[in-house]
Amino acid sequence: MKIIGLILMSFLLVFVAGCSDNQPKSETIQSEEHNEAEEHTEGIKLSDEVLQEFGIEVKEAGPGVIKNHIDLTGEIKAEPSKISHIVPRFAGIVQHVNKTVGERVSKGEVLAVIESNESLTTYEVTSLIDGTIIEMHMTQGELIGTEAHAFTIADLDKVWAILSVYQKDINKIKVGQNAKVSIGSIDNDEIGKISYLSPIVDEKTRTASARVILNNRSGKWRPGMFITAKAYVSESKAQVVIEKTALQSIDDGPVVFVKDGEGFVPKSVKVGKENDDNVEILTGLKPGQQYVAKGAFTLKAEVLKESFGGGHGH
Repeated sequence: MKIIGLILMSFLLVFVAGCSDNQPKSETIQSEEHNEAEEHTEGIKLSDEVLQEFGIEVKEAGPGVIKNHIDLTGEIKAEPSKISHIVPRFAGIVQHVNKTVGERVSKGEVLAVIESNESLTTYEVTSLIDGTIIEMHMTQGELIGTEAHAFTIADLDKVWAILSVYQKDINKIKVGQNAKVSIGSIDNDEIGKISYLSPIVDEKTRTASARVILNNRSGKWRPGMFITAKAYVSESKAQVVIEKTALQSIDDGPVVFVKDGEGFVPKSVKVGKENDDNVEILTGLKPGQQYVAKGAFTLKAEVLKESFGGGHGH
């Protein structure tokens, strides 16, 4: 019996020792995890000079609207009713030409003087509208008839953006929708409304035409230009909307760099609806929080550098 008692006592001591050995290991793991979590909250501190140098912009998250669009292409055209074709009243010899292509003219302004073949007297050819001369078929000393126009004048203060709409998108495009028309540069775009949608489809291109009227007092929209456009077909409100450029990927997940004290920390987020410019944030970011809207890639690079250098990896 004594031998059996000794054996049971030995087993008990081994069991207790084993439990005792496991406990510090568990506490060590928890401590390591706690330290790692603390590293996660360390902010990346950058001076104002660095923020400016790398183009880092900070904005405030808040409610917004996610607009969905359809990409379209098209061409700038002059409004047909604003084009005037000037035809001489009588055939004769051109005595003087006062204007040339590209010049702006006013209604009633003298464009040329012609000596009539019938009466051998001179008469003036005048502009019928305010506009710009876009074509001219007349030179001094030329014998000119009445069969063709001598000047073409267009009022280009407003022009048409004619957009091609494919069959699959026709039912989504409606008169009154906004469209942002661009000629390829961020600084050269304008938002207008779709004022007309063709009721027929072109047999060759299988597209319908949509029209947007653009203000052109600056002269940047030139007839014949190739254009692109975003036709906004639907929109939805969201509690938190940020610029899409703020999103970065770390550890295969989307993050947003949020201002925390004097630094910036990456916060994991869940995204919802999005377009080319903005994205809805479902979780991970609250209204009123300041986030890095532009230049977030610089902060991501800093995080990765610290990770490779033995620092925290997030």
